[in-house]
Amino acid sequence: MLSSRRDFVKAAAVGVAGLGAATQPSSAAEVQRTPPNGLRVLILGGTGFTGPHQVRYALARGHSVTIFNRGRQKKEWPGEVEELLGDRNTGDLKSLEGREWDVCIDNPTTLPFWVRDAGKTLRGKVQQYVFISTVSVYAAADKPDDESAAMLPYEGADPMAETADTLRAKMQLYGQLKAASEAEAKRVFGAKATIIRPGLIVGPGDETDRFTYWPVRLARGGEVLAPGDGNDPVQFIDARDLAEWTIRMAETRTTGTFNATGPATRLVMRDMLAGIAAATKADARLTWVPADFLEKQQVSEWTDLPVWIPGQGESAGSAQRKIDRALQAGLTFRPLTTTAADTLAWFKQQPEARQAKPKTGLTPAREAEVLAAWKASAKKPG
Repeated sequence: MLSSRRDFVKAAAVGVAGLGAATQPSSAAEVQRTPPNGLRVLILGGTGFTGPHQVRYALARGHSVTIFNRGRQKKEWPGEVEELLGDRNTGDLKSLEGREWDVCIDNPTTLPFWVRDAGKTLRGKVQQYVFISTVSVYAAADKPDDESAAMLPYEGADPMAETADTLRAKMQLYGQLKAASEAEAKRVFGAKATIIRPGLIVGPGDETDRFTYWPVRLARGGEVLAPGDGNDPVQFIDARDLAEWTIRMAETRTTGTFNATGPATRLVMRDMLAGIAAATKADARLTWVPADFLEKQQVSEWTDLPVWIPGQGESAGSAQRKIDRALQAGLTFRPLTTTAADTLAWFKQQPEARQAKPKTGLTPAREAEVLAAWKASAKKPG
């Protein structure tokens, strides 16, 4: 069960070689061409995870950028950025009134009334409205689906009455409210709406540690608990790839609905860990532990062992969302090794207290406990 270092390095070489081909830009001309001059870009949010990447890329492409938020997270920008203050929780959008932009990118919205209120202020004032949604809007995950798959229905009394407090109390509403927000965006902005549905967003700056766990863990070396048999599919997207593609979608005025996750071709857990190992250059040895044993040990997918979801049964399609439309629209991907190396470098720059307590994943003690239990069970007769 325990992978040898030689086997793991060999797997890493094969996996990285395959990923390099899979993650090349689908159209180099799409990325490198000269963008239209002087787009006026309004970003709602702009200081979270993906927003700063959007801001920097838009500036680098020659656009003017305005961000709208509560002013609580100050950022340093490589160029001039206008910041407008307000609070969507209270309906304070006064600083947006009487202004016009070519495109509005709505990053943080989960609550439908945020879209409704933005529409009251911005309808007729923007040529394109880009809503960043999520693949969690889908009603089922048992098979690979495209953007036409059924969406979660809202099961509450009134989606417009939902607030941040109710969402925190009932996180199961997340997908429902994103779906309701999409519907509101289409109602308000019609053919000017672009709906982008990312999968797991990863990379440097991710404060959830949902992908970061693996570069950090593999860099530490030693025996690593790996879930399943290595053949479960995984999907995710580097925040920088998502952000840059979003700006290019604004440049081309591309509308419609798009799943946005990656890589471009099927990736399984074994190859993901091999690619990350190649980036960390650590002496890590994988022990693959079956999903049913992990369940008995109360080790959960996604949280205790992030990125991973068993590729069978009700979750068989959760990491196989079809992204053909996004690829045709110019979505491109950095190599996995780049994302892993950059994520690890970012994490190592965080304060020691932050590094000592990752927000997701098994603690070293819990990992050792589960590995010991697995080895003990393997020694039992029968």
